[in-house]
Amino acid sequence: MNASPHADFRRLHHAERPLLLPNAWDHASAAALARRGFPAIGTTSLGVAVAAGLPDATGATREQTLALARGIVRLPVLVTVDIEGGFGERPEEVAALAAELDEAGVAGVNIEDGRPDGTLAPLTHQYAVIAAVKERVPRLFVNARTDTHWLAAIGGGMTPPLAAAAERAEAYVRAGADGVFVPALTAERDIAALVRDLGETPLNILFAPGRHTYDRLAELGVRRISCGSLLFRAALHRAVELAWTIAHPGADPAGDPPSYAEAQSLSDPFTATT
Repeated sequence: MNASPHADFRRLHHAERPLLLPNAWDHASAAALARRGFPAIGTTSLGVAVAAGLPDATGATREQTLALARGIVRLPVLVTVDIEGGFGERPEEVAALAAELDEAGVAGVNIEDGRPDGTLAPLTHQYAVIAAVKERVPRLFVNARTDTHWLAAIGGGMTPPLAAAAERAEAYVRAGADGVFVPALTAERDIAALVRDLGETPLNILFAPGRHTYDRLAELGVRRISCGSLLFRAALHRAVELAWTIAHPGADPAGDPPSYAEAQSLSDPFTATT
């Protein structure tokens, strides 16, 4: 690999075509994606958590995330790591984790402002977190995720106005974020408007099957397209249905891959108290 993975990763966000970022959940999935030829891969916090029998987005998988990151940086690809909310409450704790990942060879991190109780971190606090990371590790690509739309989508609430995401996105850019991620932002008009608001700062969109196509997101100006937990959920679905059709010849494979909530619930048997 090039001696400057950080610069290479940054350039992928300003190339002629958007960066399609597949997300791995273990060493094997990362190696398979690298072997297929993807120049960069991310991790999926849902996949990492559920594969370990733990819930996502609760800060429970710090060690698993670090172990996976240290392993997959050996692959001939650029790596960005989903660190949920930072696995720490204090900005300096998150910055220390970011420095540890940077030292291991990671080119970027994804930091979210959603919290396990379904709320958003105070804007001033998240600003301080991003600023601390960028001060500690300036070269690390920080993809600042705001969950304004994601929390509404998974909670079944009303879609918030774009202004809710735009306010946070602009604050995170002022704090030093290199990119902005708004999962569950699907309306083309809103995507195009946020691209214009962000200017040179790349907008990352979570690919939504049936709602998005790669080419259309490219036309809208999106610079990074993440698969999130989609590949993990699709792999689970395919494996289960393959086993079922072997045991039941002639049976039709069932439906679509599990939703985020359905996949998250797979950790319940391992975390439930008796």
